[in-house]
Amino acid sequence: MDPFVVLVLCLSFVLLFSLWRQSSGRRKLPPGPTPLPIIGNMLQIDVKDICKSFSNFSKVYGPVFTVYFGMNPVVVLHGYEAVKEALIDNAEEFSGRGVLPISERITKGLGIISSNGKRWKETRRFSLTTLRNFGMGKRSIEDRVQEEARCLVEELRKTKASPCDPTFILGCAPCNVICSVVFQKRFDYKDENFLTLMKRFTVNFRILTSPWIQEKDNQQSEFTIENLVGTVADLFVAGTETTSTTLRYGLLLLLKHPEVTAKVQEEIDHVIGRHRSPCMQDRSHMPYTDAVVHEIQRYIDLVPTGVPHAVTTDIKFRNYLIPKGTMIVTLLTSVLHDDKEFPNPKIFDPGHFLDENGNLKKSDYFMPFSAGKRICAGEGLARMELFLFLTTILQNFNLKSVADLKNLNTTSATRGIISLPPSYQICFIPV
Repeated sequence: MDPFVVLVLCLSFVLLFSLWRQSSGRRKLPPGPTPLPIIGNMLQIDVKDICKSFSNFSKVYGPVFTVYFGMNPVVVLHGYEAVKEALIDNAEEFSGRGVLPISERITKGLGIISSNGKRWKETRRFSLTTLRNFGMGKRSIEDRVQEEARCLVEELRKTKASPCDPTFILGCAPCNVICSVVFQKRFDYKDENFLTLMKRFTVNFRILTSPWIQEKDNQQSEFTIENLVGTVADLFVAGTETTSTTLRYGLLLLLKHPEVTAKVQEEIDHVIGRHRSPCMQDRSHMPYTDAVVHEIQRYIDLVPTGVPHAVTTDIKFRNYLIPKGTMIVTLLTSVLHDDKEFPNPKIFDPGHFLDENGNLKKSDYFMPFSAGKRICAGEGLARMELFLFLTTILQNFNLKSVADLKNLNTTSATRGIISLPPSYQICFIPV
């Protein structure tokens, strides 16, 4: 048979199989835009702003809809009610981790973030227990964060009020906190080993060594050297990159809004003063500062699409049948920027988290760490670091922008998996 004819027949078979697979699956799944054979809905999605494309789809197909990445269906949840119903009301069924080819290639399904099933449950339980033993949730971890905050201030003093890009310094501080937990020591910011560690995070977000040795002869155990290395890598990546990016973005917002910065510093002077370090007990007496930290996290929308989930079993959800293993995207940006809960959600306004008496107002829509069984394991540490680092910086420095405030851009430089702030220069003026 002619090779060209064989090629045409093979392509036709692949095309027909794709059409059959998609049409048979779509009858059970939530509605969505009609996918093309093989490539799915990729041409209908703006890869530079996936969230905007998904929001537009939700206006047509409702809060629960299906898109195809290639031949694979992905169910997208838009809005608080749909996200809550999945991650909280059906927490176990939606506790799987969606598999992305790039993450699978890097992590091989190891660690906390990318693992599933028995491995994920045992690794998460072990990690939380070990972190608690190392001081997480106790006064000892707060002492370490306070110590690092003081070291951060000393590094910022070395800039001598000159314009600087704060990216590296703000990355060192949360990384050193994780070092103090895992390695039981912090590092000087110019330490060669520490710089190598930071470089590896920047290049590939991985750490190649581990201080833990476990049960290498137990073939049924999830505590292999490879899995523990992956777990430590997850602790560093999640505990360093997310917090440092939030700090960097937060300082940019405080630069843009000097009236907010002034109110925070006024509260610092009133509650803490200038002669002792901020502590977590201060937070309950500083509602405005607490609201500012909440608003920073809400506004920057750090992980707008959330980390993909997957259903662990066939589940009937809102009269649709979602097969086991289907990837789920929880559009956290649709929750954090809900205009009914947060009036003018595109505006940075700490008032979103303050009641009429100026007290902190909690919101169920505040989901920067996601929700349910896959909620960020380091949420408590991240909250502590953001409060203590920001208050310590503002206790010791006034912030000065190099650019005219009118021209200071606070729009995210990317709208992919992570929202990153645009590059900027800042001066730390000692008070």
